[in-house]
Amino acid sequence: MSGRVLVTGGTGFVGRQVLHALHGSGHALRVVIRRGSAARLPVPVADADVIESDDLFAERAPWWEAACTGIDTVVHLAWYAEPGRYLVSPRNLACLAGTLALAEGAIAAGIRRFVGIGTCFEYDLTSGHLSTDTPLAPLTPYAATKAAAFLALAQTLPAAGMSFVWCRLFYLHGEGEDPRRLTAAIRTHLSRGESIDLTSGTQIRDFLDVGEAGARIASMVDSDRCGPVNICSGRGITVRALAESIADEYGRRDLLRFGARPDNLVDPPCVVGLP
Repeated sequence: MSGRVLVTGGTGFVGRQVLHALHGSGHALRVVIRRGSAARLPVPVADADVIESDDLFAERAPWWEAACTGIDTVVHLAWYAEPGRYLVSPRNLACLAGTLALAEGAIAAGIRRFVGIGTCFEYDLTSGHLSTDTPLAPLTPYAATKAAAFLALAQTLPAAGMSFVWCRLFYLHGEGEDPRRLTAAIRTHLSRGESIDLTSGTQIRDFLDVGEAGARIASMVDSDRCGPVNICSGRGITVRALAESIADEYGRRDLLRFGARPDNLVDPPCVVGLP
């Protein structure tokens, strides 16, 4: 097992699962969180070394060097991810700048390993089935800044003697999901006996439970894998089939109004990861 692990974004949808997995496997933890958000940590604060920041993306390299002192591995999950806004938000630029400052501080502190979090949206999605060899062709500010972070870190960190792995996430769902996201919205409506308007649902996607994703990311701390890694199920399922499987838990397929919302004509028909 590696030494102490510093985690950013540990109060988020994915980060909570990563922290839970790392804590469960006995890793010593240091977490960097937004000031006042400690109550959202999934592990007792007494079990972790907590560093608070008013805006961790505004912190400069010397601040990160101090935060990384005595740390073996960094797991960087923090990024702006508000549903409905994050894909095109200019805040992605601040996240990119803050990530590069963290990397600079990590190098100065002599960190051994860096685990970064990317997205399947970095890829050329017209390929349908996406491997780590699929060319990058980001189409949104979110995807572009994630790809930029990957390209910069993949060149800079190994050159400084640090091992580097980049975990590209696909379509996650599960515990702690924002109610504005698809599966959470379906569950909310059906639990209330309310109908929900959906597209045709013919899109094929790679869905994975966030708990499994968190465990896989956590496993990268002690892995020797380097470079890009797809965090995915490797299986495609239509959005309709997923929605119907959720509706069957409530016995209410009748509440799913497929076709009530228009399909997004630029939405790729198939996005499936190859592990």
